[in-house]
Amino acid sequence: MRFFTYLYENELEQFFYKKPQTFNKYSNRELLSYGLGATLYMPATRPNIHQDILSKKHEGLTSLVIDLEDAVGDNEVGRAESMLVEEILKLYDEINKNFFTVDDLPLIFIRVRNVEQFIRIKEQLGGSIQLLTGIVLPKFSVESGEELLYEVTKIHKENQPFYAMPILETDLVIQKETRMNELMGIKQLVDRYRDNILNVRIGATDFCGLYGIRRSVDTTVYDIAVLRDCIADIINVFQRSDSPYVLSGPVWEYFSSKPRMLKPQLRQTPFRERYGAEGLKWRAELIDQHMDGLMREVLMDIANGLTGKTVIHPTHIKAVQALNVVSNEEYIDACEIVDAADGELGVKKSNFENKMNEIKPHYFWAKKIILKSQAYGVLHEDITNIDLIKKDAFVYHS
Repeated sequence: MRFFTYLYENELEQFFYKKPQTFNKYSNRELLSYGLGATLYMPATRPNIHQDILSKKHEGLTSLVIDLEDAVGDNEVGRAESMLVEEILKLYDEINKNFFTVDDLPLIFIRVRNVEQFIRIKEQLGGSIQLLTGIVLPKFSVESGEELLYEVTKIHKENQPFYAMPILETDLVIQKETRMNELMGIKQLVDRYRDNILNVRIGATDFCGLYGIRRSVDTTVYDIAVLRDCIADIINVFQRSDSPYVLSGPVWEYFSSKPRMLKPQLRQTPFRERYGAEGLKWRAELIDQHMDGLMREVLMDIANGLTGKTVIHPTHIKAVQALNVVSNEEYIDACEIVDAADGELGVKKSNFENKMNEIKPHYFWAKKIILKSQAYGVLHEDITNIDLIKKDAFVYHS
């Protein structure tokens, strides 16, 4: 598995100063935590999931979650479990016939409702559970989390890793009077199981639901005051340099075209300066498909230190991943900072002569950039993320 496998080798050379590395579920956990990219959710009741995976139906897909929780009605749970098990067993059969290898598969997770369901699914999957990279733990809390994490450790082996991705989305996290106690309690809990935690996810939809809020296509999570306030505290607790976790951006819900209420959120200038009239036309197409809101939110995710994103439509995959590619300037600055961290210098002018790189304050940022660059790659100096998105040539599906 690798980001941008749909690009030809000469195109990779054209765009990338440093190409993305390959990875699979057996890769180093730190690299893998950045390799999730745009994580596509699909309900467990969806038919022929194994065929979609093997045929690489969703171009650019590197990780997916088969959902047994909110995407499945309460009256459908039994059928959803049976369908999920059947699809994973079919996938396992194809692998055993040597038609495919683990390297051909995206990182596959299942989202479970509770520990009882997880144990039930695990028993039915048998040896095929090794195809999974792990499980997603919705509505994660101090009270219910440890039992689930313990079950994960019973599967995890050095030669057969198995991970958990907790989702922070409960009332105890969003409500101010309980938030910090709950976040610190969750942090202490996941710290005890650090080797099994791939990343921590934020459940913006559940948070909004607790307040009767639904954001529009013109609104990012950072425009909703109660969400912005909560996300800030989650970042504060889980991205501290002494014990950090990779945080993933919340889900973007929109993919259909409807009349716009507010002005578009993509500035004309970068498109006009880069591509002229053709650029403005392409910008209009992105706006018509409601990609401008997604792109704005991803850029805000990145500005706040989040990496990757939950998505519910395959047309979102390429934009999320292209925007996460490390720029040449970021990479060169990061390398200079790490190389200078020998105590000889405290500050150094950037090679780009537009900023000062302070070694100690910027060291943690630099280490994150270098690790992220291994998964997503680094662009050439004269290439922008917009160039990569344009090359992706989106095809939209209803």
